[in-house]
Order: sequence, then C-alpha cells, then structure tokens
Amino acid sequence: MVEPQVPDDLLYTNEHMWVRVEDGTALFGMTDRGQRALGQITAVELPEKGDQCQAGDEVGSLESSSTMADICAPISGRILEVNGQLGKNPDLLNHDPYGHGWIAKIQISDPSELDDLLSPEDYGRLADAEG
Repeated sequence: MVEPQVPDDLLYTNEHMWVRVEDGTALFGMTDRGQRALGQITAVELPEKGDQCQAGDEVGSLESSSTMADICAPISGRILEVNGQLGKNPDLLNHDPYGHGWIAKIQISDPSELDDLLSPEDYGRLADAEG
C-alpha cells in the first residue's frame, strides 16, 4: 500500500483537513489520510458562499459508502468560494485530494489562528499515532 501523502507546503487540522494559505485566504480540503479512512466518497454537502464560520464549525458533510463525516472549518472567516465540481464528482476527494478535490476558500478573519494549525511534521506524527 502506498503511504498517504502529507505535502510539506500545507498546514493541517486534527480533523484531517489541509490548508493552503495565500494572500489572506485559506483554501482547504480533506487530507489523503482522511479520505482513505472514509473510503469512496459518494456525496458532498458544501458550505454556502458568503457564510461566516468560526474555526471548528461544521460547514458541510461528506458521505461515503460506509459513513458520514462533518466538514469542519479549519479557520474563522467568510466563505469566498466553494468547489462546485464536488457536487457532480465527489470522488475528486479520493483521486486528487490536494488538487481538484479542494472544498472551499475562506477569507481569513483572524490570522493568529494559523498558529493553531499543525505543521506537516506534526500532522504526520498525529496520523501515524492514529494508525
């Protein structure tokens, strides 16, 4: 089995979300390890563009053949964009979690929250500890 990817240019949450920070925004999605744990994603409920969220808020959900999982905002702010492709093609989360499988983009309201996110090394240790 191929080891799950943990790109070193991203930040991570304990809930297996990745975050790419750029110009005051945070693009986020589910990690490779997170999508593998869920199995084949069959449906995605996305956040609404324009919604305000706090870090940790449930902003959507994922459904796989065996379970449901919440999508939690990795950081506080306003949803600027959502990946509408996931509604038609939810398996993008399985096939390209760090590319076309992104979930949403947030305008960051409190940059200090970035300090609460995990480095690639810390996320790798967390994921390894979970098995």
